[in-house]
Amino acid sequence: MKAYVFHGPGQSAWEDVPDPGVQEPTDAIVRVDDVTLCGTDLHILKGDVPEVRPGTVLGHEAVGEIVDVGGDVRIVRPGDRVLVSCITACGRCRYCREGTYGQCRGGGGWILGHLIDGTQAEYVRVPYADLSVHPLPSALDGKDAVLLADIFPTSYEVGVLNGQVRPGDTVAVVGAGPVGLAAVATARLFAPERVIAVDLAAARLEAAKHFGADAVADAREAPEQLVADLTGGLGADVVVEAVGVPETFELCTRIVRPGGHLANVGVHGKPVTLHLEDLWIKNVTITTGLVDTYSTPTLLRMAAAGRLPTGQLVTHTFPLNHMEEAYDVFARAADTGALKVVLGEEPHEEVVPYRAA
Repeated sequence: MKAYVFHGPGQSAWEDVPDPGVQEPTDAIVRVDDVTLCGTDLHILKGDVPEVRPGTVLGHEAVGEIVDVGGDVRIVRPGDRVLVSCITACGRCRYCREGTYGQCRGGGGWILGHLIDGTQAEYVRVPYADLSVHPLPSALDGKDAVLLADIFPTSYEVGVLNGQVRPGDTVAVVGAGPVGLAAVATARLFAPERVIAVDLAAARLEAAKHFGADAVADAREAPEQLVADLTGGLGADVVVEAVGVPETFELCTRIVRPGGHLANVGVHGKPVTLHLEDLWIKNVTITTGLVDTYSTPTLLRMAAAGRLPTGQLVTHTFPLNHMEEAYDVFARAADTGALKVVLGEEPHEEVVPYRAA
């Protein structure tokens, strides 16, 4: 089969690899129909995730059809259309029993496209299939559903729920890329007073308005002052960091109010200074986290009911065998306007940064 293979920092290719097969009785083999690219994949290609070994097939999000299962798989069977989650869960270790599947110690966690071959391929082997794939409602389109494999659970769990967004809050989302926009959309489920989006790109700030941001700020133009003006000088109740660089994390620490929550979602490849000389007295709660995907069944039901703007994030589609072109477009988002890139569908005639509901 064909797959997108990592060969070391800055080196990758769409090439022939052996077909996957069932290795354990809990495995399923999924034919990939729709797959998307993630900012984490770009971090891997930069060398920021050294655990990924050369020769690994990238990708951790997909929609497809089960074509084979091991003898112990009970919930899904060949012919089922499923969402492949970015997180694999053994279901037996302490963390899985607590619902923190991202920290699985039984051979799961984030392994697809990280520790084992991933989803950016014609077929993928999914360990612990009964807990790691989700049957899809027939009404849910593949390019909509694939966004529930990672970015919507990540923004919802690690950003909105960890940040403890409540009715009447001021929520600031720093970074209006795909995860940040999903955080804007899911924060609105809790009826905040306002949501503020901060980014460098005017197109992404415009997209944030369409996803529900009440105010936007250019990161180069004193967003601290806008937050202060809108909150009577208090600061934001909840700040979601959705970029993953030192400058944005430090900005978040400056705009969160005393007693507020800072929820870090961004993937950081460099050390960040934690200014405890300022923060020690402010009763600020800082959370970090890898998504657990416990919310995926709920989000799937909401998407099937039309309650989540999933497809509006998709700006580019490509055939599966145009993986290298898709990566180029996604990596140059500032020039191309890319938010989410989905492969497996017919390509759009033109790029649109967002689509109104």
